[in-house]
Amino acid sequence: MKKIFVFFLVAYASCAHSGNTILAIVNKTPITLSSIQNKLNDSNSKEEQIIIISDYIDKTLQVQKASELELTPTNRDIEKVLIDVAQSNDLSLKELMNFEDFYLVEKDIFEKLSILNLQRFITKDLKASEEEIHKACSNNNSTKNQKQIKIAQIIISEIDAQINDLEEENLIIIFLDKLASHIKKGASFETFAKLHSQHPSYQNGGITNWLPVKGPILEMLDFLDDNEVSKVYATDFGLAIAIKIDERFINSKLEECKEQIIYNNAESHYSEWLKKLREEANIETYYEKLL
Repeated sequence: MKKIFVFFLVAYASCAHSGNTILAIVNKTPITLSSIQNKLNDSNSKEEQIIIISDYIDKTLQVQKASELELTPTNRDIEKVLIDVAQSNDLSLKELMNFEDFYLVEKDIFEKLSILNLQRFITKDLKASEEEIHKACSNNNSTKNQKQIKIAQIIISEIDAQINDLEEENLIIIFLDKLASHIKKGASFETFAKLHSQHPSYQNGGITNWLPVKGPILEMLDFLDDNEVSKVYATDFGLAIAIKIDERFINSKLEECKEQIIYNNAESHYSEWLKKLREEANIETYYEKLL
């Protein structure tokens, strides 16, 4: 019996040591075998395993950079995604959080949102040149078949973290109704947006980009008269009120073509940026430790 027990301890120690094996170090952050074991198990060759580790190195670099630039998601951002994950799997948030490996789900969401924020930040100023648009989109007809509007919003996501969600929602509605009342009496929507909105658009008075009039919320906002304040409505970022700033009609096919050009440019630009980030990083790899 003693020999069996000793064998068990040796086997356990060997397994623990294997799980903690460092496969790479990225700017002093180790990547262990246990952190990517599941993905490595699905590989069919050492070459595939090296690609998996390389991709993980890129992910680690991006999360590090997002943290450095303060682009990591807030707890509320993560909670919103967790709620969507729970609902898509017919679970309550509490049931999802009770899963043994819940921390892995939360970690994955944190990393993906961080990288998404970083991608948006790095590519935010990219545009398509008139020459590119003319060359790629000249076959699209000139029919203006889609209406777009530009709005200004005041978005409130939280007031008091110490109360439950229902009470907080009621307080937000009351607060937004008070702001709307003041705006109707002549107060500046732009000023209130800069003072109170909790969305990044507060910096320019809550004004959005052009939005296609699709869905009940945008259709409701499209019917607003000049300087009329909307009723309180829900967004992905919190509860909001808005005013309609402008409207226009555009050629949807032409806009789709432009967006595709910008997307392709952004993808290429980000890929080159990530390549440079990797070249400048301090990376050590230990592929010889792969099983």
